[in-house]
Amino acid sequence: MAALITDLKQRGMLDDTIIVFGSEFGRTPMAQGNGRDHHLAGFTMWFAGGGFRPGTSYGATDEFGYRATENRVSVHDVHATLLHQLGIDHSRFTFKFQGLDSRLTGVEPCRVVHEILA
Repeated sequence: MAALITDLKQRGMLDDTIIVFGSEFGRTPMAQGNGRDHHLAGFTMWFAGGGFRPGTSYGATDEFGYRATENRVSVHDVHATLLHQLGIDHSRFTFKFQGLDSRLTGVEPCRVVHEILA
């Protein structure tokens, strides 16, 4: 990833490219049964380029990395933020589905996480 970011920066393409690095879910340091547990309540993602603030750490988990404890960001918030950086207002980008006004960010309340943007 460092080589990709360095290359994009050298070519002047990093400002126009969004790099998203995430995983399916987090893993706990404990195990039950045959392997480590999965946890959905706290995991790490990082972003580079495309107007994201470099060197920013936002949020925290408990001492086991099991659940988010500070500055929780939902998947819907991540999607709203990415759409915002692409110039799309997630709240206005709706479509009818089974009688509901649906959005790419779901029907739950969500927000753009301005604190991680440059």
